[in-house]
Amino acid sequence: MAAVTNFTYSASPFLVRCCSMKENHHEQLNGNSSIRMNGSFRSPIKVESLSQTAEAAPTTLVENGQRQNIPTKKQLVDSHRQGLIVGVGYRQTVVIRSYEVGPDKTATLESILNLLQETALNHVWMSGLLSDGFGATHGMMKNDLIWVVSRMQVLIDYYPIWGEVLEIDTWVGASGKNGMRRDWLIRSQATGQIFARATSTWVMMNRKTRRLSKMPEEVREELAPWFISNQAIKEDAPEKIVKLNKEAKYTNSNLKPKRSDLDMNQHVNNVKYLRWMLETIPDQILESHQLSGIILEYRKECGSSDIVESLCEPEEDEIVVNGIIEPDYCTNLINGLSLASSDIINGGGVLSYLEHRPMKYTHLLQAKGEKQNEEIVRGKTTWKRKFTTCPFST
Repeated sequence: MAAVTNFTYSASPFLVRCCSMKENHHEQLNGNSSIRMNGSFRSPIKVESLSQTAEAAPTTLVENGQRQNIPTKKQLVDSHRQGLIVGVGYRQTVVIRSYEVGPDKTATLESILNLLQETALNHVWMSGLLSDGFGATHGMMKNDLIWVVSRMQVLIDYYPIWGEVLEIDTWVGASGKNGMRRDWLIRSQATGQIFARATSTWVMMNRKTRRLSKMPEEVREELAPWFISNQAIKEDAPEKIVKLNKEAKYTNSNLKPKRSDLDMNQHVNNVKYLRWMLETIPDQILESHQLSGIILEYRKECGSSDIVESLCEPEEDEIVVNGIIEPDYCTNLINGLSLASSDIINGGGVLSYLEHRPMKYTHLLQAKGEKQNEEIVRGKTTWKRKFTTCPFST
């Protein structure tokens, strides 16, 4: 029968089981005898040393009241995150992991959005402005304020592949009187090839009332030294997204957030919104096309008790060609809307033009209500044909 010995490790006990085959078991452990392991002889571990090690261990994981050890001053280099401050911007080196890619071994859009969020938070971390909130500064925490994104746009030329090393640059700038703009640039570390660009607009919300708030002067003073005017995506006027109605072509109803979908601010993470939107895209499109652009306009936060409906409408009528959904370009050609395209004039021909013309969808996520539904996010996605070969050497 196995003898059971209890050792106490700080506040929590753990169990060590020792099989006693002979009466002189402890004498053998304390002696100079050796144990054969994988063909070689090694000295046995003494039970006393385990007890001594356990007693010497710290009593808590928190040191000086702060596990995270958030910097209180600007840090130029962070070796753990492979990041550094460049001017007032931030650059981080990342490797695409196996769990960040899809069946085609390229990074998913969800993974890219997660990387954008992570580098943004690390930028605030290294600036010395981060308090204990989700990207909130010290001044924001004093005023019970949190960041919420109001608009985001991502343009993707090429998707990174599994194992590829990327450099992600991010920086911030002013957006009106009370908002902040954050931009990103994703490139290949090996070639410098730009993979994706992104821009976003952020506003402040009171953590208790859940109402939007003006930017306090002390917060403005914290952020202003980090503002620059560069833009990853230049827009003369933001593209407006129309509101869909219940007659949308594709719908997915009764979507319920899970606990794992909530972020540190206790509302559904924006990456989850994207997943709900993409689930309404026809399978044929997902197999033959890849998303090249997305615009998201956030209207209302989504909580754990909300029941969500996802609506999707193609911008053009669709037809089926060889089992694949395609936009009804013929109607547009007949109406003279596309005959002036440079792809046709320059000799690419109508078939080449139809092959490479992107497809666009309008999206809406809304929370179901007893009297009326409430908008959560409006979106627009652009899709282009997948590359059969890598467009450039890596």
